[in-house]
Amino acid sequence: MNANTLRHHAAACVDIAIILIAALASAASLAWPFSFIFTKGEPLWGLQLLALATLVWMIHRCQSWQQALLRGWLFATGWLCATFWWLFVSMHTYAGLNAILTVLAIVLLAAALAVYYGAGCGLYYYLRTRRPGLASVVFAALWTLAEMARGTWLTGFGWGAIAYSHVDGPLAGYASWIGAYGVGALAAWLAAAAVCFAQASAVQRGILASVAGIVLLAAAYLPHVSWSAGTISVRLLQGNIPQDEKFQPGSGVPIALQWYGEQLQRGDVDLIVAPETAIPVLPQELPPGYWNTLKDRFAGGTQAALIGIPWGDEAQGYTNSVVGLAPQQHAQAMVWRYDKHHLVPFGEFIPPLFKWFTRLMHIPLGDFNRGAVGQASFTWKGQRLAPNICYEDLFGEELGARFIHPATAPSIFVNVSNIGWFGNTLAIDQHLHISRMRALEFERPMVRATNTGATAIIDHTGRVTHALPRHTRGVLSGDVQGREGITPYAWWVARWGLWPLWIVAITLAVVAACPCRIRACSHFNTSS
Repeated sequence: MNANTLRHHAAACVDIAIILIAALASAASLAWPFSFIFTKGEPLWGLQLLALATLVWMIHRCQSWQQALLRGWLFATGWLCATFWWLFVSMHTYAGLNAILTVLAIVLLAAALAVYYGAGCGLYYYLRTRRPGLASVVFAALWTLAEMARGTWLTGFGWGAIAYSHVDGPLAGYASWIGAYGVGALAAWLAAAAVCFAQASAVQRGILASVAGIVLLAAAYLPHVSWSAGTISVRLLQGNIPQDEKFQPGSGVPIALQWYGEQLQRGDVDLIVAPETAIPVLPQELPPGYWNTLKDRFAGGTQAALIGIPWGDEAQGYTNSVVGLAPQQHAQAMVWRYDKHHLVPFGEFIPPLFKWFTRLMHIPLGDFNRGAVGQASFTWKGQRLAPNICYEDLFGEELGARFIHPATAPSIFVNVSNIGWFGNTLAIDQHLHISRMRALEFERPMVRATNTGATAIIDHTGRVTHALPRHTRGVLSGDVQGREGITPYAWWVARWGLWPLWIVAITLAVVAACPCRIRACSHFNTSS
């Protein structure tokens, strides 16, 4: 092996190392994993931009579109593995899947999802050579297409999208207008524009800097469009039932029934919320009189409850549900129900041809029926309470279906979750930031009742106002201000879903691929 070959291999190894370091930085930007420099669990929008800009820079150094595709795929695989590595806890520790098979499954999932980004990076390299003046815009469009494909196709798993790093950043103001995917598009454009800026002429730099400055400053002046709809008091319950005991009849089940039963009998607040599967058995499997006692508790008085519980029977099938109990006439309890729509593959439903895989794991209640999109809210004390279960708050376009009519649109979101499946990991912080993004998009508060954390109250600006310590048993009390008014994002996503973003991003890519030259863009030439 000659000296040139050695230098070539060494350079390739350095490039791979840079890409993987950038991938890890991108994952860390979602929720800082350490207890130094920054606060643990904090989202870091600046680190996210730096990581993505590094990827763009590495693509600009490529010699072919195939090399750009591989670099984009490698970046995304590393980033996604480092983002949802905690799946190992649920699949191996609690579901009993072999450790090697678990690691392999996580890497294969990340690698498969990374194909979207790899394809986008390869196409970006190709289109950049044809339309260098549109380089940063094209990168933003292709990255957004990859994000939306990952988040919506094949049931969708958009966990860790780059927008969630920006809930505290200057781009957060755009969330109520263009949603998380739109915020991600702006972040991708800024990252690509920074690289193009370094390679541009003085005039081009001035233009890019001016546009970037306008984008960053404008977010602070975008108006809020919601207004107060009154306040209710809430108690959020966090049972902290160990996940390996939660569904065990001799340990977790009696603990849950006793503790949640006691807490649901206490308090003088307007609303009590218990987390996902707080009651971990079907109503007909409860001890005699237990369910009737709960209904009688809320049949009179001025309080209501939202309780996570599995529902159904063998004949009709089962649902992962939230049941609402509230007083109504004749001293009876109104029983309202929300059924989870967006189920977790392998955990809550079995995809076709994959029964063999789920047989390797031991997951209770693993094949649920699916609820409808846009189910009616639970109306109580002048508020329209819209539950979502576990990672359903990841899908803003589905929550947005409830905003088609302002008179029935939710005034408060309620998330009930059991992140105990993933241990004491950054999944808790990542999920909290997802809920915060939904609050920003719709300008609605989000109250979160969870088994192990993060049990919190988030106001309509995405700010956490109250929170319980994680992995403790406790009760969080506070007041929540409901909101009225429809944000621009809520208005268009309720009617058209994500189609406006798909159309804009695809149009930009097609324009860049068009063989005719666009003179108006020639002064933006940022080729290296």
